[in-house]
Amino acid sequence: MTEDTSADLREEVRRQYAAAARAVLEPMTATPGCCDPAAGSCCGSTADAADAVGGFSEALYREGETDGLPEEAVLASLGCGNPLAVADLHAGERVLDLGSGGGIDVLLSARRVGPSGFAYGVDMTDEMLQLARANATQARVDNVEFLKGDIEAVPLPDASVDVVISNCVINLSTDKPAVLAEMYRVLVPGGRIGISDIVAEDHMTPADRLAAGSYVGCIAGALSRAEYLDGLATAGFTDASVTFTHQAAPSMHSAIIRAAKPSAS
Repeated sequence: MTEDTSADLREEVRRQYAAAARAVLEPMTATPGCCDPAAGSCCGSTADAADAVGGFSEALYREGETDGLPEEAVLASLGCGNPLAVADLHAGERVLDLGSGGGIDVLLSARRVGPSGFAYGVDMTDEMLQLARANATQARVDNVEFLKGDIEAVPLPDASVDVVISNCVINLSTDKPAVLAEMYRVLVPGGRIGISDIVAEDHMTPADRLAAGSYVGCIAGALSRAEYLDGLATAGFTDASVTFTHQAAPSMHSAIIRAAKPSAS
């Protein structure tokens, strides 16, 4: 992938997620006729938000799990799984969500770790950060912080979190080795990851993945199962696993990815 192609794909991802955020934000202040054809979204139509970026997010959270969260946080959930279902969060832990979007997984994490813990969200899209911060204020959750940044260069110091989660975002990165290395860097020794992502079966070539769907739709940029495991091992992780949960496209699956950073000992 050339530098120009990478930059173009990155901008397309940013544009589509900005449009998805606006589709949720704009109904708060919008008037009839405020559709934005250039962005591919229309205020008041939350379906457009999911359609813009793949729309895998329906029915991913357990009954009652999102009770008490702002409707805007739930509507802006554009993931492909529920990383909290596998992250096994505990009171007092520090959690980082890569590509935090409208903030649903950060807010749920903050609830799980309690007032003695903390949840960070990192996102590159101003509109999503605006939405996430508004959702945190509305939910009256103060053990959270949303940071603007790239998941390839996380704006947190080394060994600053206990758990890294992410929901259908790593497949959108054009530099996945950098993302995996950053996850390893920010984790404390003995820390762990619990990620939901789109993953290809090993027989799917990059050309096959491109034919199956778009990059911004979470298909063309997906790693294969073997590529994910190799990448995690190269970054230094141990006990890695990739478990398919449900089909997202032919030979493409929503998957749970787990791994650990070795303890200092």
